[in-house]
Amino acid sequence: MLDRLYVDLADGDLKLVRLSAAHREALRAVCAADADIWTIYSSSFGPDHFDTSFAALIGGGGRMPYAILAGDRLVGMTAWLRPDVSAQTVEVGNSFIDPAVRGTGLNDRVKRLMLDHAFAVGVRRIEFRIDERNGRSQAAVAKLGCTKEGVLRSERITWTGHVRDTGLWSLLADEWAARS
Repeated sequence: MLDRLYVDLADGDLKLVRLSAAHREALRAVCAADADIWTIYSSSFGPDHFDTSFAALIGGGGRMPYAILAGDRLVGMTAWLRPDVSAQTVEVGNSFIDPAVRGTGLNDRVKRLMLDHAFAVGVRRIEFRIDERNGRSQAAVAKLGCTKEGVLRSERITWTGHVRDTGLWSLLADEWAARS
C-alpha cells in the first residue's frame, strides 16, 4: 500500500509532488508569509525554526510530505503521516497553505485529491489530528464529511511548550464513497 500511496498526484494545475531539498527555499518563503500561525502548530516552520523543522519533515519517521504546487508556484505543504498498512489507516497532516491562496478552494482540492487517492489504493480510514485551537482546520475537515471522534487531552507538547488538546477526526472509505 505504501508504495502506491506516496506518489505524485495531480488535478489540472494542482500538483502534489514529493517534498525534497529542492523545495526548501520556496517553502521557506511561503511559510514566512504567516508567522503568527505557527503558535497553533506542533512544530514551527517560521523563520527561526524552518531549517530544523524542514529537515525533520523530509527525514522520514512516518512522514511522507508533499509540496503543493499551483501551476509552477509552490503554495504550501501537506503530508501522509503514520501510515499503518495492517490497519489500512493513514493520517493527513502537516498542512500549510500560503495565505495568498487561502479561501480560493485550493485546500479543499488538495484534500479531495488526497482522499480520493488514498481510498483508491486501499486505505479504509483517514485521520486528522487538529489542535483544538485551530478552528479553521476543524471547519475544513467537517466540510469534507469527517467525524470528530473526540479530544485527546494533553496529547502533545508543542514547540512553544503549550500542552495541546488534539481533536481526533476521521473519515472512512464507505463514508467518502457515499459523498462522491
